[in-house]
Amino acid sequence: MNELSKILEELIGLTESEWQKFSNLLKRQEHKAKTILIKEGKATDTLYFIESGLLRTYKNLDGKEVTTYFACDNQFITVFNSFINQTSSSEMLEVIEDSIVYEISSHDLIRLYEESSKFEKFGRILAERNHLCALERTLTMQTKSAKKRYLDFLENYDKKIVRRVPQYQIASFLGIASESLSRVRKEIAIS
Repeated sequence: MNELSKILEELIGLTESEWQKFSNLLKRQEHKAKTILIKEGKATDTLYFIESGLLRTYKNLDGKEVTTYFACDNQFITVFNSFINQTSSSEMLEVIEDSIVYEISSHDLIRLYEESSKFEKFGRILAERNHLCALERTLTMQTKSAKKRYLDFLENYDKKIVRRVPQYQIASFLGIASESLSRVRKEIAIS
């Protein structure tokens, strides 16, 4: 939880008493690989901070999993449209490897927003980062070749994600077939 404290200190300058207020609302949970934290069709009111581990969001399309996001140590994750709007989730949130997370409910977070502009700033930063991530992903998927998407993935994603996520999930995230990703990886290794 020290890392989360440092992150919030850097982002919004929390005082010790503000950190205590925030940390008292967190619930520490340990989850095994393959655990589904958010199910498609169910609303979520939980934001997760990953202390250690690896998670992903994905959508089922005609029986095929389409990975939409990865997160690992010291990152936040949820299905944001469901979390913000309190509507049914259009995606699943799955634990890829055994993970330790801290959870906070949207109710508690909204209460913090109302009590302090620092927490409101935290919410704004999360929303902005989520929006920019979605925008960048859209531009990447529409304008870049499979090879360029993979090279960008290698450059911009945490090395833990690059090394430990199964190749078929990376291919799904990049919008290419697993076989195509294999060819791209071989091409890159040769060059």
